[in-house]
Amino acid sequence: MKNERGGWGSKVAFIFAAAGSAVGLGNIWRFPYQTGMNGGAAFVFVYLIAVFLIGLVVFLAEVSMGRMTKKNPVGAFKQIKPKGPWFLVGILGVFTAVMILSYYGVIAGWTLGYAVKSIRGDFSHKLTEEFVQNMFVHFSSNIGLNLILFSLFILITVLVVSLGIKGGIEKLTKILMPMLFIILIYLSIRAVLFEGASKGLAFYLKPDFTKINSRVILFAITQAFFSLSLGMGTIMTYGSYISDEDYLPSSALWVVSLDTFVAIIAGLVIFPTLFTIPGMSPQQGPALVFIVLPVVFSKIPGGAIFGFLFFLLLVIAALTSTISLLEVPVAYLIDEKKWKRKKAAIAVGVLSFIFGVPSILANVKGNFFSNLPIFKKDFLSIMDLLWGNISLLLGGFLITIFVGYVWGADKAIKEITKNGKKFKLAGLWKIFIKYFVPVVLFVILLTYVF
Repeated sequence: MKNERGGWGSKVAFIFAAAGSAVGLGNIWRFPYQTGMNGGAAFVFVYLIAVFLIGLVVFLAEVSMGRMTKKNPVGAFKQIKPKGPWFLVGILGVFTAVMILSYYGVIAGWTLGYAVKSIRGDFSHKLTEEFVQNMFVHFSSNIGLNLILFSLFILITVLVVSLGIKGGIEKLTKILMPMLFIILIYLSIRAVLFEGASKGLAFYLKPDFTKINSRVILFAITQAFFSLSLGMGTIMTYGSYISDEDYLPSSALWVVSLDTFVAIIAGLVIFPTLFTIPGMSPQQGPALVFIVLPVVFSKIPGGAIFGFLFFLLLVIAALTSTISLLEVPVAYLIDEKKWKRKKAAIAVGVLSFIFGVPSILANVKGNFFSNLPIFKKDFLSIMDLLWGNISLLLGGFLITIFVGYVWGADKAIKEITKNGKKFKLAGLWKIFIKYFVPVVLFVILLTYVF
C-alpha cells in the first residue's frame, strides 16, 4: 500500500522545508512593519532575544514530539497521552492552521497581484504616496480580482501538497528557498548602497533601549511565534517526517537561524530604501510594503527591476508558508481519518477558501466585514489577532506544559539524543521548557486578555 505520509529524503530537505515554513510573509511583510511601529532597532533587539530564548526552546519541543510519534499534532498528543483532553491542543493547532491559511492566502494573493503590477511597469514612473495608497485601496477592494488571486494561490498550494513530501514539498522548497535567499541578499546589498541609506541603517540597527516597553516585548514575542510557525503543530508535523538519525538540536538551530536571517535581511532591504525618500515614515503598519515601497521603487535607479524582484520574493515566501499551513490539517486527515493525500489537500483547500472570502470582503468599505460592530475592526484584522497572535501563543504555552510535565522533559531529551549524540544544553533546555518559557507566555497571554 502506498505510504500517504511520506518522509524527508535528507536532513537538508527538512531544514529547507521547515525554514520554508518559517520564512514567509511573517519575515518580509510582517516583521518590517512591526519593527517600524515598535521602536526600530529596540524591537529588533528584543525580537532576537525572544527567538533564541523562547522560540528555539518551543521549536525543539515540537519537533521532538513529532519525530517520536511520527504523527500529526492530534495523533502526537493522543499517542503520548491516550487518556485525557490533551489531544484538543492538537485540534486547536489544526484549526489554527486552517484559519491562518484562510486570511494569509488573501495577503499572498496581494503579493501575486503586485508582482504582476511590477511586470506591467506600474511602478516605473514617478508616483506619490497618495496615488499609491489609492491604488492599493482600489486593488484590495476589487472583490473579483482578489477572489481570482486568492483562489490561484490556494490552487497552487493544494497541487504542491497533493504531490506529497518528496515529490511536492521537498522538491519545491529545494528550489524556492535558495532562490529566496539569493534575491533577498541581492536586494539588501542594493539597498544599503543607496544615497541616504545610513539613516535607515541607524533606525534599524542602532537601538535606543529607552524605547523598550511592555508593548515592544509583547509584539516581539508574538512576532517570533508567527515567524517561526510555532504553536499550531506545523513544526510538529514536519518533525514527524524526520529520520531518527538526524540530530535535532542542530536541525532546529539551522531552521531558527535561517528564519531570523531572512527577517533581519528583509529589514536591510526595506529601511535603508525607505529612508532615501525625505518625509517617508516607517510607521505605516501593514501597508508598509504595498503603499510605501512602490513610491520608493518609482524614485530610485532601477526601481522597476528592484520592485519586481521584491514582490517576486514575497510571492515565493508566501508560497513556502501556505504549503506548510496546508500540510498540518492534511497530515491530520491522512493519519487520523485515513484519507488519501490528494483528497485531504483538496478538501482543506476548499474549506480555507470559504473561510477566506470574508477577509477579502473586509477591504470593501461599507461592507459588514469591513467594520464588525462588536470588535470595531475589520474581519481580517480580527482573524490575525485571534489566530495569528493569541492562538499561537496559547498553543505554545500548552505545548511547553505538556512537554515539560505530562510527557516529561527527560523523555523529550531522550528523544532529542536518540541518535547517540550529546545535547550539551539539555539541563538548561529543561529549565526553560518547564519554568521560564511557560511563565513568559502565560504573562503575555494575560496581557492580551486584560
